[in-house]
Amino acid sequence: MNVYDSEAMARVLAPMGYELTAHKKNADCLLLNTCAIRAKAEQKVFSYLGRLTGLKGNNPDLLIGVGGCVAQQEAKKIFDRAPHVDFVFGPHAINRLPEIVAQAEQGKRHAAATEFLDSFEEITQPLLDKADQEQSGVSAFVTIMSGCDNYCTYCVVPHVRGREMSRASQAILAEVESLAAKGVKEITLLGQNVNSYGNKEGFGSFAELLGLVHEVEGVERIRFTTSHPKDLSQELIQAFAELPKLCKHIHLPVQSGSNRILKKMNRGYTREDYLGKVCALREACPEIRLTTDIIAGFPSETEEDFQDTMDLIRQADYDSLFAFMYSDRPLAPAVKFPGKLSEEVKGRRLAQVLEVSEEIARAKHAAMIGSKQQVLVEGRSVQNPEQWRGRTGGHVTVNFLAPACGGLVGKQVDVLIENGYSNSLSGKLWTEDGDCPKPPTEESHAA
Repeated sequence: MNVYDSEAMARVLAPMGYELTAHKKNADCLLLNTCAIRAKAEQKVFSYLGRLTGLKGNNPDLLIGVGGCVAQQEAKKIFDRAPHVDFVFGPHAINRLPEIVAQAEQGKRHAAATEFLDSFEEITQPLLDKADQEQSGVSAFVTIMSGCDNYCTYCVVPHVRGREMSRASQAILAEVESLAAKGVKEITLLGQNVNSYGNKEGFGSFAELLGLVHEVEGVERIRFTTSHPKDLSQELIQAFAELPKLCKHIHLPVQSGSNRILKKMNRGYTREDYLGKVCALREACPEIRLTTDIIAGFPSETEEDFQDTMDLIRQADYDSLFAFMYSDRPLAPAVKFPGKLSEEVKGRRLAQVLEVSEEIARAKHAAMIGSKQQVLVEGRSVQNPEQWRGRTGGHVTVNFLAPACGGLVGKQVDVLIENGYSNSLSGKLWTEDGDCPKPPTEESHAA
């Protein structure tokens, strides 16, 4: 979501003459887009702002703005701790960025735009009106909803991104069609809880929206994030079996394997509910890859609770997971919960989760050695420019060697997997006759 928001910031400022620069010393305006989901992320914001003091001192005309969730939550603290910041703006104020920057150019300082808007159209339409610039890349994000109504007790999202609002399916399809016409092959639909898309507005179910996106010509792959387990419907589960373009991967955050802790988290499901849905997913789509989030050390988590989580990780047999130590977040109810655990205990439990996760991932990736995997090519490998890079439908990064030829970016190719690591695979282009795939012609681009 922050990547999508950052792209929107660049878009709305382009008509003012601003363009992206790779070096902050060359910038006339420096925007820091922030995340408040964990305490460490917020700490990094203030650390980075401190390092900008000298840059502002050397160039007093430099405009510095802070956007995103920390800006929404901590506007006053930002100005108090970093007085060299000129303005802050929350996630709902990106469409007002040209106005905010123009005022800062004229000398207005310490302006804060943190109001929540009442409709999705107010947030997005001004951004889309400026979206006609050339699209580059194989993949693109499309936001389908914003905010959240779940109020998990550890989470700050409803307080910094507002209540849940869905976007009309016609507007979503128009953006997807525009992106497909510009050569985008893979669409990722974004929302805090895509499973509840349209419930409040009556736009139809998320599974129905996936079916509509599936019909867009030019789109070859569809992904989405994130799913809340309590709202995962049988209709959506069945979509993995019925929609060929829907990638066989789902991120389904569980957070804990203890029913007692899940209740304290206000997650709305039990471990039995969750594992039942995992089973239904694998029955509908045996090849589906499953990833999740885990919070280690939630307040009052006992060793028995933690072992319940470790047991669930093994039962669910995740392909990979993201794990974090619990941290207090302002306005989240868990701040007031008793039984806070020490950093040592939280750190030890986090290390155990990551250890078992890496063990499972390495075994799964090792089992893929010798297989043929279809990969959507995104470009050259970051680590080794002699290799190409892409992802499988299951969302695994693959670096592979191919004959020295063009025309691979944006194509789906078969790769022979030769090595498996904890976070990626490597191999070489699979060809029956050893020939290099032909690059696309001008006619195929036009088509």
